[in-house]
Amino acid sequence: MGIKYEILKANHFMLKKALIIVVLYLISTTTQAQTKSSFKDWAKTPPIGWNSWDCYGSTVTEAEVKTNADYMATNLKKLGWQYVVVDIRWFVENDKAGGYNQTDPRYVMDEYGRYLPYVGRFPSAAGGKGFKALADYIHSKGLKFGIHIMRGIPVEAVKRKLPIKGAKGITADQVYSTALQCQWLRDNYTVLADKPGAQEYYDSILELYASWGVDFIKVDDLSRPYHQGEIELIRKAIDKTGRPIVLSTSPGETPIKNADHVKEHANMWRMVDDVWDIWKDLVHLMNVSKGWYAYSAPGTWPDCDMIPLGRIAIRGERGKDRMTRLTKDEQVSLMTFFTIFRSPLMFGGDLPSNDAFTLSLLNNKDILKMHKEGTDVKQLFMENGKVAITSRNSKTGERYLALFNISDKETTTVTVNLKEFGFDSKYRVKELWTGNYIRGIEANFSQQLAPHSSKVYSISK
Repeated sequence: MGIKYEILKANHFMLKKALIIVVLYLISTTTQAQTKSSFKDWAKTPPIGWNSWDCYGSTVTEAEVKTNADYMATNLKKLGWQYVVVDIRWFVENDKAGGYNQTDPRYVMDEYGRYLPYVGRFPSAAGGKGFKALADYIHSKGLKFGIHIMRGIPVEAVKRKLPIKGAKGITADQVYSTALQCQWLRDNYTVLADKPGAQEYYDSILELYASWGVDFIKVDDLSRPYHQGEIELIRKAIDKTGRPIVLSTSPGETPIKNADHVKEHANMWRMVDDVWDIWKDLVHLMNVSKGWYAYSAPGTWPDCDMIPLGRIAIRGERGKDRMTRLTKDEQVSLMTFFTIFRSPLMFGGDLPSNDAFTLSLLNNKDILKMHKEGTDVKQLFMENGKVAITSRNSKTGERYLALFNISDKETTTVTVNLKEFGFDSKYRVKELWTGNYIRGIEANFSQQLAPHSSKVYSISK
């Protein structure tokens, strides 16, 4: 009897253990499937916010980040602006404005080779706290916090053969390659995606960022050339954290042949290299964007880059402290294109330095409504210096129409036949930047535009 009881007891224990394993497996696989499918829910509309790069380069301080966050919370949050992003090299003690110190950089990192904020610029990071306190401050304002990192594993960690957290004895020097090292900033080496420890390395840094409260991560040197293996490692690492962290790949030009892959792994990706306050950069962006209209969708957005308006280059990479060199017409054209195209909007100027005109480019409710609710974005034509782009409001059905004169010298008339949109008789037109209404009765809608200028309209019956 005793033997039978022990056998039954053992069988019951084994059955209970097996059931627990099955349940845990089902929970795990369900969670992974939900996470994999849900990352596109984190940015159903294009993310909008502020990034420190254009105005502070690699030298931004905690105080400057907080001041910009305060401005956003007071002036822009109610309109949907929400991300505050600390850009490049927050972990270097002795970096400089106007480029990078690559002669004798002093890196801050933990025992696992993971970069930490330099307390000289981010005092709240003292005691190994990382960006937790700064993220908490941003969150207390009802905003979201983001950081920039470079693709790869630190050269310093490889030299010191530092252990990778969670990799069971594997060290940094066992997962790297000097091939395809970033050409313009040599802080990191390439991570070989198929090496044991590679996934664990990215898991370890995303685990750290999630513990700080990071909501957005911009990963540089991913897109040109296209690092498919590392992009997949990063996607998996974000999913494992269980935290909704928006993934932005940078810089461009992301190859159009990789469009299907990038939209399944990132929330936004750069179409071009850095856009500065030079007119030709916007024209180039318009040309490149022609291949990307079909790939805008909730959760995945082709990215026009940061908005180089307002006061930039306070300690930036290029040029001296200045208000943007773009004329007012050119600034309106840039914002019109970014918004009707539905690019993520990351303002690059110092927000507290905004004048009334710059603020008016960021707080126009009609423009932001078009950006948020537009759908079916299409370029109608781009020829002879004339550009026309259209979209449709997903809620009201009204038609948006943006017209541009990108030529350098001649005032020109841009004409669109509205019959294809169902407007062949009377219709009402609202010019979105001014708020002025006009009534139309002609199928051909024409506007005269000066060089580098634009207008954008909402058209309804």
